[in-house]
Amino acid sequence: MTASQPAAATDTARPKLAFRPLPVPQVDVRGFWGDRVDAVAAKTAGILYDRCVEARMLEQIDPDRPSPGVVIPFHSPSPDEADTQGAEFTGSTVTTQMFWDSDWGKTIETAAYSLYRRRNPELERKIDAVIDMYGKLQQPDGYLSSWYQRIQPGLRWTNLRDCHELYCAGHLIEGAVAYFQATGKRKLLDIMCRYADHIASMFGPEPGKRKGYCGHEEIELALVKLARATGENKYMELAKYFIDQRGQQPHYFDEEARARGADPKAYHFKTYEYNQSHKPVREQHKVVGHAVRAMYLFSGMADIATEFGDDSLRAALDRLWDDLTTKSLYVTGGIGPSAHNEGFTSDYDLPNDTAYAETCASVGLVFWASRMLGMGPNARYADMMERALYNGSISGLSLDGSLFFYENPLESRGGHHRWKWHRCPCCPPNIGRMVASIGSYFYGLADDALAVHLYGDSTARFEIAGRAVSLVQTSNYPWDGAVAIEIGPQAPVEFTLHLRVPAWCRNAALRVNGKMVDLDAATSDGYVAIRREWRPGDRVELDLEMSMSRLFANPLVRQDIGRVALARGPLIYCVEETDNGAGLHRIALPREARLEAHPEPNLLGGIVTLSAIGTRAETKNWGSDLYRSKPPATEETTLKAVPYFAWDNRDPGEMLVWLREG
Repeated sequence: MTASQPAAATDTARPKLAFRPLPVPQVDVRGFWGDRVDAVAAKTAGILYDRCVEARMLEQIDPDRPSPGVVIPFHSPSPDEADTQGAEFTGSTVTTQMFWDSDWGKTIETAAYSLYRRRNPELERKIDAVIDMYGKLQQPDGYLSSWYQRIQPGLRWTNLRDCHELYCAGHLIEGAVAYFQATGKRKLLDIMCRYADHIASMFGPEPGKRKGYCGHEEIELALVKLARATGENKYMELAKYFIDQRGQQPHYFDEEARARGADPKAYHFKTYEYNQSHKPVREQHKVVGHAVRAMYLFSGMADIATEFGDDSLRAALDRLWDDLTTKSLYVTGGIGPSAHNEGFTSDYDLPNDTAYAETCASVGLVFWASRMLGMGPNARYADMMERALYNGSISGLSLDGSLFFYENPLESRGGHHRWKWHRCPCCPPNIGRMVASIGSYFYGLADDALAVHLYGDSTARFEIAGRAVSLVQTSNYPWDGAVAIEIGPQAPVEFTLHLRVPAWCRNAALRVNGKMVDLDAATSDGYVAIRREWRPGDRVELDLEMSMSRLFANPLVRQDIGRVALARGPLIYCVEETDNGAGLHRIALPREARLEAHPEPNLLGGIVTLSAIGTRAETKNWGSDLYRSKPPATEETTLKAVPYFAWDNRDPGEMLVWLREG
């Protein structure tokens, strides 16, 4: 299969030291992430397509078929607002959804990167047919929305606040860029360029254009991808406009509500904090509202800050980053504790058993963190990207790639399990596309520098100073911290290699061609910078101690007082009933208990487990009393913990991240 090199976007005040991710076709992953990409390519990508068809989504985009299904009420759930409890798709009822174009966009993106990973002519044929339908559906002026063309014709651009028009366009754009990069096929890319041109003709600062933006952010970061892939800076400028315009007065959502004869105050979510349009973005200090929307907005802001060297956006993003990571972040990298708004509540409100922590939100945090790295290597962002990647996001996908979590609680009494599908299927293709494109998160390339953000078996191919260079990582990460890197330039070339030293690592050592490097002298913002003329066969060896840690929450997190969580390297651990018996709440881990790590190659695809001697409160001699004046007896027990991402892949049962400290 041919992989096409994307064009560089036209420079517009682009900072020289901007770091851009390497496109997926330029990075091959093996090992831990290779196994996950293989699962997505072998199972998930096909499942996404089949279940979209089963939900009758094809009928909504095919102009040759009658319009399908039942129109949902105006305030029915958005892609991130559905009640997920027990909501399996059965196919018995057809209800069209205004955001189905976004599900197709993410499904196409997942399929694209899966096709790059492994040939699948049947899947490619199916996706080509979907693209053909969108081509036939597109109107002569470029407009393309199956909802407003097939379900509610005549109402386009009348309700950006609620109806996901630009959100759907964004996901289709991202799918188009991915399909072009992975297969070299331009059809969907050309379709979406025409649509983006139409959008640009409708929105902008010029007289006569609408001054709007989407209620569900996504178009912003998609347009940046389109600009980078096509070299057309007009798409970058449009993305910047949407960022700059958000929250300005007079408020666009008020004006459009009046224009359609509605009361602006009759807003289902009561406050524009819900969609982060309560203030202009540069004036925002707190992370509020719907978690996925916030992450997509901040991702777009970070892209624009990188591309335009915008320090005012960077300052706002740093304030928001500090607010999220110090007051509203689960230890797993999950975000958004509330099912009510699928988002944020109050500072330090982090319940465990009712944690919403939507898979899409953690994926969105990965997006935001990776884009913050566009402004330069900084471990505060890369460490968080790693935390969310290895824990809060991939927990949303079963190890075999067939089942999905919508919510990712940190405690379960045994009733929380992955599901086959959902009437609001935003999470399956979101985790699918992220895993399938994981190589693009490993590295960032600047004019004369390469940053290594993630470690693991992989090969990167890039060009620097006009020279082709390959970089081969060899490592059993995240189970082992020994990382060997071999540099293979076409000819000797000088550039800076940035290597992250994770904050969780207590001891690290670095050698270049066998010679020790002084880490203290060479490290800034958590990255070691090695500048030299690199020659074929140069070898870098980084040894990261895979530290085991007890983690404690800020005392203001009332749910975690007197509790402890376990970590090893980048992984957060949990205990499951299948290893430890029922009644996990009765287990306590003494502070003096010794933690031990055990490689188990035949468990859960090959993992490292943790064990310790703890205690368990016993019930056998308690009798029928509800309360007594003496505490229950305890007995010694050996507890076993597995990585959080791997829970609910065996026998169903209880799960617990935060253990009582004995």
